[in-house]
Amino acid sequence: MTPVALQPARSSRGKSSPVSMRQVHLAEVALAVGGFAIGTGEFGIMGLLPDVASDIGVSIPVAGHVISAYALGVVIGAPVIAVLAARLSRRTLLLALMTVFAAGNVASALAPDYGWLVVLRFLTGLPHGAYFGVASLVAANMAQPNQRARAVGRVMLGLAVATLLGVPLATSFGQTVGWRAAFAVVGAIAALTILLIWRFVPADRADAAASPFRELGALRRLQVWLTLGIGAVGSGGMFAVFSYITPTLVNVAGIRESLVPFVLCVFGTGMIIGNVAGSRLADRALLPTIGGLLVWNATVLGLLVFTAGHAWLAVTNVLLIGTGFAVVPGLQTRLMDVAADAQTLAASLNHSAFNIANALGAWTGGLTIAAGYGWTSTGWVGTSFALGGLGVFAMSLLTDGTLRRRSRASAAEPAQ
Repeated sequence: MTPVALQPARSSRGKSSPVSMRQVHLAEVALAVGGFAIGTGEFGIMGLLPDVASDIGVSIPVAGHVISAYALGVVIGAPVIAVLAARLSRRTLLLALMTVFAAGNVASALAPDYGWLVVLRFLTGLPHGAYFGVASLVAANMAQPNQRARAVGRVMLGLAVATLLGVPLATSFGQTVGWRAAFAVVGAIAALTILLIWRFVPADRADAAASPFRELGALRRLQVWLTLGIGAVGSGGMFAVFSYITPTLVNVAGIRESLVPFVLCVFGTGMIIGNVAGSRLADRALLPTIGGLLVWNATVLGLLVFTAGHAWLAVTNVLLIGTGFAVVPGLQTRLMDVAADAQTLAASLNHSAFNIANALGAWTGGLTIAAGYGWTSTGWVGTSFALGGLGVFAMSLLTDGTLRRRSRASAAEPAQ
């Protein structure tokens, strides 16, 4: 499927100004900084979960509901915003989304109690999915048709770098100064993103044919739902493990809490490796890459049960779990292929799916821990989710009429 070209900015004379490669790269950097801010805000609280629980007077599993509240905000916000803002230009929408995200993080830093923190994290999550969806479309539409996954990957690199640098720094900073200060810093990075998008993302014209009803057309497509299901189910395992990685490493692997930021850097390194490798593989063979990565995730998540008791093996396992992020650019690209002219909603819903995975993973992992199965039980939960995602992927392949037509055409060629 050939992407719709980004409409260039108009000069004062009404002529189109071409978008140079330098402008494309600067735009991708600006969008990636937004991903860095969102990733730091979303994952940073996981490393600070014990601190948050202690400060607001709840248990660690109950504090995990703050993570679920943010994820629920993403799930609800992505489709609602994508539909209601269908007639806005993408640059304008990106600016508005990041403004809400910045304000939400500053407000979270000022939350007086547990109830307010849950509400504010929900509100802060609302722009998350729509931002990544629209940013991915902008990047993909500026790329060559055979490099769309890599363009999406470069935007998602901000999220991966957040886990390498932003989350460990936020965790260390939050443990030293307080978790509220960490949210304030995320708000400042979001404010910087607003300036970068304003300066470097090319101004575009809203699609005159766009409408909420056209975007809602994506929901009539079975392959859109199945692709979203792959992310919602298949990625839940990573969140089941990562949501409770700090107490697991401290209580099972015997790692000092002061070293947890280092381990989070290892996880971030795995995400970057996965993001780069996964986007390149997806440009070469999209569907085999998605299927293969689901099998990979099922394997490395289950290994946690056996490696968590040994510090260095546990750290290595955390690196491997991080590489599971490789499936994200592929699923985003797959949604672009199956969504037809309702790409904004479909692309935004991809991040709703991942945050359904976030909510389900954090909730299910918390249930198994609270039931007395131990911190490592999240590894089995993770494998179960990944295998469930593989099942949804198989259903997608079996029901894809386009793939069946290609298969029949390919089988008929030797007879011609």
